[in-house]
Amino acid sequence: MYLPPQFKSKSSADAAALMRAYPLASLISVDESGLPFVSHVPLHLELHDDRMVLLGHCAKANPHWRYLQARPQALVTFMGPHAYLSPAVYPDLLRVPTWNYLAVHCSVQTTLIEDPEQKDQLLKKLIADHEPAYAQQWRSLGSEFAQKMLAGIVGFELLVTDLQCKIKINQHRPESHATMRATYAAGNENERALADWIDRLGMIPER
Repeated sequence: MYLPPQFKSKSSADAAALMRAYPLASLISVDESGLPFVSHVPLHLELHDDRMVLLGHCAKANPHWRYLQARPQALVTFMGPHAYLSPAVYPDLLRVPTWNYLAVHCSVQTTLIEDPEQKDQLLKKLIADHEPAYAQQWRSLGSEFAQKMLAGIVGFELLVTDLQCKIKINQHRPESHATMRATYAAGNENERALADWIDRLGMIPER
């Protein structure tokens, strides 16, 4: 993606925080006609020493797993909080609006997971991410039902081979920071999340 130096995060911790807070990713690869094919899937992030691994699954009826099998290299994108920024945050009038956003792009190498036991372990990790209390219900559904459900999906492990993290919150315009933060802090969920990132990045010096 277009990544000016002022918006390029070099912190893997920032990227991991975004991936975990906004886990619904776009998994992008190439179909048989050479066009991009996109599936929107929640992904579980694991850190193994200096490597990032993403775990997820798609329906067996979704042809995407076959494209990944034939062409294992793919792209995964995560979109974090985003919001309009009015030029009213500046102390002068010679300004224009913009859109602030946080995003992560991962180049990945795919390994398919088709073993039922491994798929079950993968599902339990996703359950732990989003609704730990459901784990007991999943275990109580019975092996026949569980096997039927597991047969209907294909899991995948995505090894991150390259990562880009873009944090675009007007960092290069310090004269806007105090008003921008106050505006976002009083706004909607996305705007409040951007205000939190302004604090996280220390964009407004403490007095």
